This record gives sequence, C-alpha cells and structure tokens, in this order.
Amino acid sequence: MSATATIEWMHEDGSPAVAWQSPSGAARPKRMQVADDRMSADAAYRLICGGTSLLWQGDYYNARALVDALGRRVEKRRRAPDVAAAAIDRFNAHRQAQSHRAHIMNAVLVPVDASWQVALRRAPDTRAALMAWHGNGAGPAIMSLRAVQGVLSAAEWERKGIPIAALDATIHPRFGVYSPLRGEYIDLVMRAPLPEGDTAFDLGTGTGVLAIALAKRGVKHIRATEIDPRAVACARDNIARVVPRADVQVITSGELYPSGRASLIVCNPPWLPGRPTTPIEGALYDPDSQMLNAFLRGLPDHLAPQGEGWLILSDLAVHLGLRAPGAVVDAIAAAGLDVIDRLDIRPRHGKANDAVDPLAFARTQEVTSLWRLSTKRSGA
Repeated sequence: MSATATIEWMHEDGSPAVAWQSPSGAARPKRMQVADDRMSADAAYRLICGGTSLLWQGDYYNARALVDALGRRVEKRRRAPDVAAAAIDRFNAHRQAQSHRAHIMNAVLVPVDASWQVALRRAPDTRAALMAWHGNGAGPAIMSLRAVQGVLSAAEWERKGIPIAALDATIHPRFGVYSPLRGEYIDLVMRAPLPEGDTAFDLGTGTGVLAIALAKRGVKHIRATEIDPRAVACARDNIARVVPRADVQVITSGELYPSGRASLIVCNPPWLPGRPTTPIEGALYDPDSQMLNAFLRGLPDHLAPQGEGWLILSDLAVHLGLRAPGAVVDAIAAAGLDVIDRLDIRPRHGKANDAVDPLAFARTQEVTSLWRLSTKRSGA
C-alpha cells in the first residue's frame, strides 16, 4: 500500500478488521493511514492534528525517531505557563498539555503479529514482553508504538529492579504496578517508632515495598491487601525474594481492609485527589479522596488497643490547589482519630529541584509526611 492509502478499520458486517490493543485502555483510533519512511515529521504532525493516526510500515527505528520528532513539535508549540494564574489553573493547564502531547505521540501505530512480535524491519524481539503483559492469543493486532515502548521499558525495569537503599534490597516492579521511585516515604516507615504488638496490615501494597520494610523492622505477622492481580503477583514475588522467611500474606480482596485487627496499619494512598486517565495513574490520583477517607474511617474498627495507623501522604495536592489546607487534619478528626506525631521529609527525586518543570511552583514546597494516628479510645 502507498503512504497515502487509507485503511478500512471495520469489516462490512461491522466487526473489527484487526484487533486493537492498548495497555492504557485507550480507545481505538477512528481513522488510520499507512505511513512509512518517506513521511516527514511535519506531514505526520498535520495528519495527526487532523484526527488521523498513522499505521507505520517502514523501519522500526525510523518510527521511534518520528515519535520523538512529534514530541518536539508539541513542546515547541506549547504555551508558556501563566505564572499569575491560580495554582489549580496552572495544574489543569499542565494536565491538558500532557494529554495533548500523549495524543499526538500515541498516534504512530505499529502492526503486531500473532506471536506478539512487532512486524517492522529491524524491530527488537517484543514477544516475551508483550506476551507477559497480555498473555497468549488475540491474533494479529495494532498497537501504539509508545505503548509497545512502555511495555518493553517495564520489562526492563522488572529484569533489573530498583535498588532501595533504605531496605538494602532491590524491588522488581511489573508492568502496570507503580514503581517505588520516590524512596523518601520508605525512609519514614523505616524510622518511625513501632507501636507495641506483632501484627501489621499494609493496605494497597503495590510492589510490596512497605510490607517488606515492616518485615525488615521485625514485625512478625503482616497481611498486605491489594485488588490488582498484577500487583498481587508482583508483591508476592518481591516478598519471596527479599524477605523469604517473613510471615507476610498478600491478600487479593475487593476491600481495603482485611478482617480482624492489627497493632499497626499502614496506608500510602494516591496523593492527589482527582480522576486518573490511565490505569497506572490510579497510583497517583484518588477520586474524591476515596481511599484516604476509607482508610481513616476504617481505622477505629481495625486497630488493636494502643495500636497505630500510619498515613503516608504528600502535601503536593495543597500546593496545586487540589486539596484545601487543613483538609487532612479535618478528615482525621472527623474519623474520630488523634494525631500522635507527624514525621516529615523533603522529596529527593529529580523534579523536586527542576526549575523548568511546569509544576516547580508546587514541587519546591512539597513535604511528605507520615502521620501516626490512634483512636481516641486507645489514646485516652
């Protein structure tokens, strides 16, 4: 087919001609056009802005170069932030710009054969990574090149792992499971004084990193909850690798809390109230602070006498205008809880000191806290 040929996406009976696969759950493109190494980045940008996605039929590395070139064009046309605008307006403008950039860069599509190999010249071996993400089956498919790159990158993260200095260990995340790249909150868990007792709950364990931290600190019996099957498998694997002799159970449940009570209950909910736009953003955005409020409301019924709940939360949402100052304190009091202490730490990740980051106005003020909470009856 020529570089200007278009593709009929549906059969005459209305069924999909080729399967569409998206790790982020993105909707299938409405219009596609074949493109190859002859297409310029400017022409590609115009087509995509007009609503046409490009099904690449050329060289794999040329497709990657095109995606990068599209990203540069988006950034070149990006409006300078309005420094006089309210924090929430600046944040919303940033989110819209991110969404637009993703839309443009995700519009370069690649064919994938039934073995999950990207069917382009010089393409790397994608079979193991894509099959680990999706599983067998699905037949020939079309995917965004950026989605393929994301799966390949996640597979590399899983293979190499992420060193966690506070644990003297390496954690291996999996695709779709949020990586513990911000280690300061782990430092807080490692230095907060433990309450009396030998049982702990880790709510929403993710990679299992905080359950591992508690096991390394000597908590004898730990129950970690998680609703995402990928995260359950990831946590179990990390726990078996790092603390193989520890009594740590990872429980698949639709509920935040397991049954019973514990002397320590730890929760690191998503830090930003808001709606996630992709599955992985579920680790960052907590719609209407649902998980935060569920944790606080459930503490009185699940803490053992004299037990503590540890809430790990950044105040970035306050500086972005997403959460009112004092809202966390009010929510704690409304749940019938007392604050025993609060341990604070400044972030150390790269964006915290990046002056050109669009959210630098908020990141430079951010503090991550571990709130030590007790029920009023146990603190009396």
